[in-house]
Amino acid sequence: MADHPEIAASRATPESLRTRFARTLEAARGPAPEAAPDPLPYADDLLRRWQEPQRRYHTLTHLTAVLDRIDLLQGYADDPDAVRLAAWFHDAVYLPDRSENEDRSARLAERALPEAGLPEATTAEVARLVRLTVSHDPAEDDRDGQVLCDADLAILAASPSAYAAYTAEIRQEYHFVPNDAFREGRSAVLRHLLGLPRLFRTPHGAREWEATARHNLRAELEMLSL
Repeated sequence: MADHPEIAASRATPESLRTRFARTLEAARGPAPEAAPDPLPYADDLLRRWQEPQRRYHTLTHLTAVLDRIDLLQGYADDPDAVRLAAWFHDAVYLPDRSENEDRSARLAERALPEAGLPEATTAEVARLVRLTVSHDPAEDDRDGQVLCDADLAILAASPSAYAAYTAEIRQEYHFVPNDAFREGRSAVLRHLLGLPRLFRTPHGAREWEATARHNLRAELEMLSL
């Protein structure tokens, strides 16, 4: 089923992703002077980050899945290429024992993208979108934010087996946290998500993913309370 949020990211190979990043960056920066920087070194830096050993869920597979969901939802975005670049940067800095990953990822975008030839306004939009993934609560008129957040949260609407694999990978990333503390922290995250008026803001996400995601979240929260 081409629309399912748990599709195996079979294209999650560094070489294919390098090409994908280069295409996106070139489209986002528009007409560039002949001396515009080669996109591939920037792709390689991001790919290195996404393959760091502390990652279990936040890997190239997750990145590819988010990019695929953005492709699916791009008709709802004002600037799909800015959203795609935000996906590349949104977990580029990921240390499970740190709380400022999103801001550090946004600051990485703010440093790298102007150097790579991206206009100032687009860079600012990418950084804003990265920071939005702290709350996953975009405004009603934030079409780009809605697409990024829906794409990032689509895993919540996976089948029971895929959702269980996702939660297991999250637990592995937080292996250093004692069980009681992990249950408390994870439960707080789940309650925050369930407390949002809507998990998915695009029409497609609301129609296709909302009910299943809420069922999965409630089931996980119940399991954590046992």
